[in-house]
Amino acid sequence: MLDHGVPFRLNDRVRRIVAPNPGVMTGPGTNTYLLGNNEVAVLDPGPPIDAHVDAILAAAGDSIRWIVCTHTHPDHSPAWQAIARETGAETLGGPVITDMFQDETFQPQRVLSHNDALATDEFTLRAVHTPGHVGNHFCFFIEEEGMMFAGDHIMNGSTVVIIPPSGDMKLYIESLQLLLDYPLQTIAPGHGEVIDDPQAAVEWLVAHRLGREAKVVEKMGQLGRASLDELVKAVYDDVDTSLHKMARLSLTAHLIKLRDESRAREFPENESWELV
Repeated sequence: MLDHGVPFRLNDRVRRIVAPNPGVMTGPGTNTYLLGNNEVAVLDPGPPIDAHVDAILAAAGDSIRWIVCTHTHPDHSPAWQAIARETGAETLGGPVITDMFQDETFQPQRVLSHNDALATDEFTLRAVHTPGHVGNHFCFFIEEEGMMFAGDHIMNGSTVVIIPPSGDMKLYIESLQLLLDYPLQTIAPGHGEVIDDPQAAVEWLVAHRLGREAKVVEKMGQLGRASLDELVKAVYDDVDTSLHKMARLSLTAHLIKLRDESRAREFPENESWELV
């Protein structure tokens, strides 16, 4: 159930509240997760919408001890300020980066590294560094439930945009494969319903990205030296043109991967590319 502002219990340790920010890039809205019952961690507090902040505080209020962010995009982290101000909760997340679409207000009191853990009497939440979508992205694994909170690493119902310069297609694929090292039971995405077959979801995403890469190579072979705009139209001809502006970012990430593998050559003076 994805009703906005209504706490929905997913299991003994996890509740979800969906922010009222539905859209093309956010699906039904950003998922905020409340972990624990006596001492609560708010995972991805979401956008600074008063009604959403009020719903979080009404659901957990005086029990909130921590605010954990998967990454610092403006639909995931900015509500940290209002919640921290009301509760005094400690903020945890990746290092702040300079990149597109960043929440520049975010100030983690505890800067996380891969495999750091937040351990409470009710749960252990382990940080899993998953660069790819952006460089400071973390997933979080709640060990007692076998649930991976995926932020924007995995969305239910669509694929995510890879956003250079800190976003990296090679690292994204590697980070997807990393998740399979964990005893996953479910994936709780940043947008959409819980995913009950995590291995199939991860394998599909890896295959999808490699399939898109193959199409990039195919179209470059047909077009020869081509501009980004020409390549977007050819490579993403199966995607509505209204999304081509965002697809341009993922295409650039594919091209950077090919360049770094010595399979493509870039001509920065006019944003064109060709196969090597």
